[in-house]
Amino acid sequence: MSRQNARRLSAGMVGGGIGADIGKTHRFGMRMDDRYSLDAGVFGRDREQSAEVAASLGVAPERSYASYQDMAEVEATREDGVDVVIVATPNDSHFEVAKAFLERGIHVVCEKPLTQDSATARELVELAAASGAILAVPHCYSAYPMVREAARMVSDGRLGRLTFVDVEHASGWAATPLELTGHKQASWRTDPDIAGFPSVVGDLGTHAYHLARYITGLEVEQVSAQLHTLVPGRRVFDNATVALRLADETPGRLWASMAATGHNHGLRIRVFGDEGSLEWQHEDPHHLTFQDLEGTTTIFTHGLASLSEDSARLTRVGLGHPEGFLEAFGNFYRDLADELEARRDARGSTVRELSFPTGIDGLIGVQFVEAVAASHAADGAWTVPASVADRDAEVAAADAELREAGGK
Repeated sequence: MSRQNARRLSAGMVGGGIGADIGKTHRFGMRMDDRYSLDAGVFGRDREQSAEVAASLGVAPERSYASYQDMAEVEATREDGVDVVIVATPNDSHFEVAKAFLERGIHVVCEKPLTQDSATARELVELAAASGAILAVPHCYSAYPMVREAARMVSDGRLGRLTFVDVEHASGWAATPLELTGHKQASWRTDPDIAGFPSVVGDLGTHAYHLARYITGLEVEQVSAQLHTLVPGRRVFDNATVALRLADETPGRLWASMAATGHNHGLRIRVFGDEGSLEWQHEDPHHLTFQDLEGTTTIFTHGLASLSEDSARLTRVGLGHPEGFLEAFGNFYRDLADELEARRDARGSTVRELSFPTGIDGLIGVQFVEAVAASHAADGAWTVPASVADRDAEVAAADAELREAGGK
């Protein structure tokens, strides 16, 4: 790993090569605060192309590897081996790649969905805990200043008792059969063997699901889902409508689509309470709209001096200057760097109440995908996500232990 108190952390990447925009996004995010150096990687299955990408990024030839297995083995034994590895590969390889590094105690940032099923997602979470490694999942919408402000407002009771949650990630990027044109991203995202048959739920739905959980602080107790394929001939579901029953008997709705014709990014959340409501949209990320019982509308702008510390610490430039997607990734990587450095340098944890998403969030996202698929297969029947069943089992076990102890 990097030297104690070194200015930069050492990072590696698997995936994110030619044609992979997400790889570039991760690299931009890491560079924003100059907290990481990219020192190792496997940037694609084609060895020659991967080596070319590595060279263009300044990665030394001896640390441009032929496979992730080689990279994990060698980097774990190097005195200057990587601190953290970013997994930016298609869904079907997340588990094996992340596992190779976690079992060697190397921190991992893994793209969502964490894995293709909850059993393997849980294995990664447990492996990270056993090895003392951080497993982070880049649901980076939670790193926008005004999303943090929304979460703080809800937590502080500004909306009163929550009454309804409405979230959607409805994009039109694949409203036509792009997969038939050789489009790289569409090809694997519409392949059920790689993306899973409820593809849109894992790809876009998990972002919306995490955003709802992050802002409201509520977990989803039950889902009732319908999946559709809007583009004829497509082999995966590209549209999902999900009714939610959140904690405290709060109803909600989630809509995820890659075929919402004419929509651009399409991420929006509205949260209603008995004293007020708020709305945030990704395509206007600088503003957070709040309305009170009388309908008076207040628009908060990121950078205002009156906002909470949670949002202020993520605001990079002055009031009126636009910030966006890359800055959110930068915020994610800054929060992560704080904690990675604290662990490396034997300092106290820097994790805050509102911080970066972890493997637990990734596991809950995969359990949500499975619950949606199960509900759809049962004609929309209300279905309990495994995360809720796990929590109930833990409470029951703790209660039983308490009762047993009390009876002695």
